[in-house]
Amino acid sequence: MTENDETGRLELIWVKRASRAPMDAAAAASLVPGRGILGNANQGGQRQVTVIEREAWDAMMSELGVALPTSTRRANLVVSGIRLEGSRGRILRVGSCRLRVNGETRPCERMEAACPGLQAAMDPAWRGGIYAEVLDGGEIAIGARVSWAPVSEAPEFMKPA
Repeated sequence: MTENDETGRLELIWVKRASRAPMDAAAAASLVPGRGILGNANQGGQRQVTVIEREAWDAMMSELGVALPTSTRRANLVVSGIRLEGSRGRILRVGSCRLRVNGETRPCERMEAACPGLQAAMDPAWRGGIYAEVLDGGEIAIGARVSWAPVSEAPEFMKPA
């Protein structure tokens, strides 16, 4: 089994109405190429969609002895069964949509305000998640398959020589 065979599941979808506004849970969402999630505050740029791993979140909650909802992280998508660490430049498939991972979402002071120790707990191993841009849009829904696209779908500069 190669890492391209790794598959996971879309567990939760969160949409942010405005900067610093509450996150709204959604059963489904529309992804718009070059923009992000329809109705989400973050549109365009490199940080159109943010994603965290369910397993990393659960581990942090256990370590901190708390039970905060994943919306505390303010990420749009919560996935399980797939590792996000070190994925800059890779293409993540969510259902029929493709997202290019542009980097690691670093934890900020808002995480510390939500729970003492949370910012530090998110620091190692990309536990704060990733940010990405939408390459191919469409509809996504909770339960969708999540997987890494083959290297052939990566941008030219990311392909091995």
